[in-house]
Amino acid sequence: MTSAPHPAAHGDTLKARIEQATGVKLNHCYQCGKCTAGCPVAVDMDLSSCQILRLVQFGDPEWDRKALQCEGIWLCLACETCSTRCPQEVEVPKVMDFLRTEAVRRGLAHPRSRDILAFHRAFMDSVQATGRLYEIGLVADYKLRSRHFVKDLMLAPKMLVRGKLPLLPHLIKGRDAMKRIFQRTLGAHDAKKEQP
Repeated sequence: MTSAPHPAAHGDTLKARIEQATGVKLNHCYQCGKCTAGCPVAVDMDLSSCQILRLVQFGDPEWDRKALQCEGIWLCLACETCSTRCPQEVEVPKVMDFLRTEAVRRGLAHPRSRDILAFHRAFMDSVQATGRLYEIGLVADYKLRSRHFVKDLMLAPKMLVRGKLPLLPHLIKGRDAMKRIFQRTLGAHDAKKEQP
């Protein structure tokens, strides 16, 4: 009687794709927990960074799915405290970034990640369009994406009066170069296709 090969035996596991894309060797993590101990948001995560790494290390599709659906990958600040503390120099933020992208691609993003995705896309759209952050454009874009139309609404008049929110964006020189940078880094991947 033959058994089906273990998923880790194939090169098309999530683990293999992470290692290929990021250069991070997931098996170097031996679960010491220093990443989680130093993480400023670990207390709010449903799964800590070392737990997420452990799930992915196995190469099991069911555990991969659990890692992709957790909220912890969305709470990671990419502050690199974990990487700095890691005795094996595992670059956890690179892994978390890959997992976020993969979760969106597979439609497995945690429901509470919707606002984080909306802010990220609004921020990147603002920088791509003007070459820098345009606050009113960011807020308007975020409000439309998140549907939080009246949340913090009363802050806008105060900020306008104090000159903290310019009505028109400040456009940088070389916006074409900025657009080329976005095209090069995003490649064929069109962020607009992933709208929440």
